[in-house]
Amino acid sequence: MRILLIGLVVLSGVLFAFGTGLHPVFALTWLAPLPLLWAAARMSGRAAFAVSALVWTAGQAPLAGYFHGVLETPVPLVAAILAGPALVFGGLAAAHRRLALADRPLMAAGVFAAGWTTLEYVLSLALPHGAWWSLAYTQADVGPVVQTVSVTGIWGVTFLLTGVPAALATARPRAVGTAAVLLAAVLGFGTWRLATAPRPDGATMALLATEHPNDEIDMATSEGRALLAAYITRARTIDAAAIVLPEKNFVADDATLPLLTGPLTRLAAERRTVVVAGVTHRTGGTVRNAALVFTPDGGRPAEYAKHHLIPGLESDFTAGTRRVAVPGRPGWGVVICKDLDFPALVRAYRSDGAATLLAPAWDFHSDAWLHGRMALVRGVESGIGVVRNGRAGDLMISDPYGRIQAVRSTGRPGFVSVTGRAPGRPVGTLYGRFGDWFAWVCALFLLLAGAAGVPGAVTGRRGRPGSAAANPAGRIGSPL
Repeated sequence: MRILLIGLVVLSGVLFAFGTGLHPVFALTWLAPLPLLWAAARMSGRAAFAVSALVWTAGQAPLAGYFHGVLETPVPLVAAILAGPALVFGGLAAAHRRLALADRPLMAAGVFAAGWTTLEYVLSLALPHGAWWSLAYTQADVGPVVQTVSVTGIWGVTFLLTGVPAALATARPRAVGTAAVLLAAVLGFGTWRLATAPRPDGATMALLATEHPNDEIDMATSEGRALLAAYITRARTIDAAAIVLPEKNFVADDATLPLLTGPLTRLAAERRTVVVAGVTHRTGGTVRNAALVFTPDGGRPAEYAKHHLIPGLESDFTAGTRRVAVPGRPGWGVVICKDLDFPALVRAYRSDGAATLLAPAWDFHSDAWLHGRMALVRGVESGIGVVRNGRAGDLMISDPYGRIQAVRSTGRPGFVSVTGRAPGRPVGTLYGRFGDWFAWVCALFLLLAGAAGVPGAVTGRRGRPGSAAANPAGRIGSPL
């Protein structure tokens, strides 16, 4: 028995390692908690807590190098990012064990899923990275599943990913049956929504980028002016209503800014297109991560400043506070990279009437898939298209249903471009209207469960005589 339990625990750790992180295998995410929770019911409460915390830590350990080496997160904070959720995961696994042994399988699954969903939501509010940290993104390429976020936000997908295996781990027919019905309903809704979704019928959008050089280039230098000239030469070959360039492509202050704005203003007028260019703008003693928006009428460019800056890497920058729509195109909003990690900002643009977001971005190669899919999920949540230029990542255009219209990696010599259709109008979603209602339902459920004392779990009361809870070891081979 001990060897079996150890094997199941190790299996969960491996499944978490490959089912989460920067390049998750979506099917493994559904399976990861199952062996651990089944094994936890067959060990002491303290052992279940300790082993579960260790499994979560081991599964997330591959991200430590990304946090510290790429995002330059201090080591103590990296340790806290790994250890804090691990302790919560251990506590939820121990609660699941006690409720399962008390013959409360639905409550066990509900507490485990609602607890983890609530944790993700709280961290999205408390930490400066927004909704970056969530199991839900592992399903971004699974069309029927990702449609759930149009109703619940990412919180509903997280609930499913934790609740379904938690129900299966109890091996109780009513819990397994409930999970099966819920999953079938979700997949049915998602399949129907995709089958009835219209194709994008709006303007053609283009993304243009190069990684050579993969750096910020000052317009005061000959290299900066040469890079701008190369972009303009390539842009003249593109026929699109808007051309989006990457984040922080150029550096300019008030003296050198005309060297950038003059040629791009002429390009927009000549090609009768909108041009969005990322620039590090030094002005008035401040530095802004900005997107300059040039319109076909040749007028003064609008400027959007990035709202959500990367801690540490952008500590010298001043955050913006205004939302910006393309002049003459109120259905086109402008954001920059990390702004798409924050659902509330996207919902605000949707309330403004935006149908498409134009997003200069700059990734780190290793996080290209994850960060691009996070942007895709934001679009499904609020029912808008996302046109995201991820230098050192992916150029990607997605529609309000999460369907990728065009995608191409920038990791190749020279310039890379893609074109695709944007939606002509936004799509109404429940999440876009009511926001994080599902996360609040999960938090309320936990509060009510705690207030009720969760009989059999909080008190540690044994199951009824002759039940599986009274003899958990006897359930090892029990049929569903």
